[in-house]
Amino acid sequence: MTKSAAFGVMHLGIAFGVSDALTGSVTIAGAITLVEPAVNTVAHHFFDRWWGPADGPAPWRRSAAAPVAAGA
Repeated sequence: MTKSAAFGVMHLGIAFGVSDALTGSVTIAGAITLVEPAVNTVAHHFFDRWWGPADGPAPWRRSAAAPVAAGA
Protein backbone atom coordinates (compact mmCIF):
# COMPACT_ATOMS: atom_id res chain seq x y z
CA MET A 1 0.00 0.00 0.00
CA THR A 2 2.88 2.36 0.73
CA LYS A 3 4.23 1.90 -2.80
CA SER A 4 0.77 2.62 -4.28
CA ALA A 5 0.40 5.77 -2.18
CA ALA A 6 3.88 6.95 -3.17
CA PHE A 7 3.06 6.33 -6.83
CA GLY A 8 -0.17 8.31 -6.43
CA VAL A 9 1.71 11.28 -4.97
CA MET A 10 4.31 11.04 -7.73
CA HIS A 11 1.55 10.90 -10.38
CA LEU A 12 -0.08 14.05 -8.99
CA GLY A 13 3.28 15.85 -8.90
CA ILE A 14 4.04 14.93 -12.49
CA ALA A 15 0.52 15.88 -13.62
CA PHE A 16 0.87 19.25 -11.93
CA GLY A 17 4.35 19.88 -13.35
CA VAL A 18 3.39 18.95 -16.91
CA SER A 19 0.13 20.92 -16.76
CA ASP A 20 1.91 23.96 -15.36
CA ALA A 21 4.61 23.76 -18.03
CA LEU A 22 2.02 23.47 -20.81
CA THR A 23 -0.39 26.13 -19.58
CA GLY A 24 1.80 28.49 -17.57
CA SER A 25 -1.04 28.73 -15.04
CA VAL A 26 -0.83 27.32 -11.53
CA THR A 27 -4.64 27.55 -11.24
CA ILE A 28 -5.30 25.56 -14.41
CA ALA A 29 -2.54 23.09 -13.53
CA GLY A 30 -4.11 22.56 -10.11
CA ALA A 31 -7.52 21.99 -11.64
CA ILE A 32 -6.15 19.48 -14.14
CA THR A 33 -4.24 17.73 -11.35
CA LEU A 34 -7.46 17.23 -9.38
CA VAL A 35 -9.93 16.60 -12.21
CA GLU A 36 -7.87 14.14 -14.29
CA PRO A 37 -7.58 11.44 -11.59
CA ALA A 38 -11.29 11.77 -10.80
CA VAL A 39 -12.21 11.26 -14.47
CA ASN A 40 -9.79 8.33 -14.72
CA THR A 41 -11.36 6.72 -11.65
CA VAL A 42 -14.84 6.87 -13.19
CA ALA A 43 -13.51 5.68 -16.56
CA HIS A 44 -11.74 2.78 -14.82
CA HIS A 45 -15.04 1.67 -13.28
CA PHE A 46 -16.73 1.49 -16.67
CA PHE A 47 -13.67 -0.13 -18.25
CA ASP A 48 -13.77 -2.88 -15.62
CA ARG A 49 -17.47 -3.45 -16.32
CA TRP A 50 -16.78 -3.65 -20.06
CA TRP A 51 -13.78 -5.94 -19.55
CA GLY A 52 -15.93 -8.38 -17.65
CA PRO A 53 -16.15 -9.97 -14.25
CA ALA A 54 -13.02 -11.29 -12.61
CA ASP A 55 -14.50 -14.79 -12.46
CA GLY A 56 -15.69 -15.05 -16.04
CA PRO A 57 -14.97 -14.02 -19.62
CA ALA A 58 -15.80 -10.60 -20.94
CA PRO A 59 -18.72 -10.46 -23.38
CA TRP A 60 -16.42 -9.71 -26.31
CA ARG A 61 -14.08 -12.66 -25.65
CA ARG A 62 -14.62 -16.00 -27.35
CA SER A 63 -16.05 -18.56 -25.00
CA ALA A 64 -13.67 -21.35 -24.01
CA ALA A 65 -16.43 -23.82 -24.90
CA ALA A 66 -16.97 -22.36 -28.38
CA PRO A 67 -15.44 -24.42 -31.18
CA VAL A 68 -12.61 -22.84 -33.12
CA ALA A 69 -12.91 -23.04 -36.89
CA ALA A 70 -10.00 -24.60 -38.78
CA GLY A 71 -7.47 -21.95 -39.75
CA ALA A 72 -8.85 -19.37 -37.30
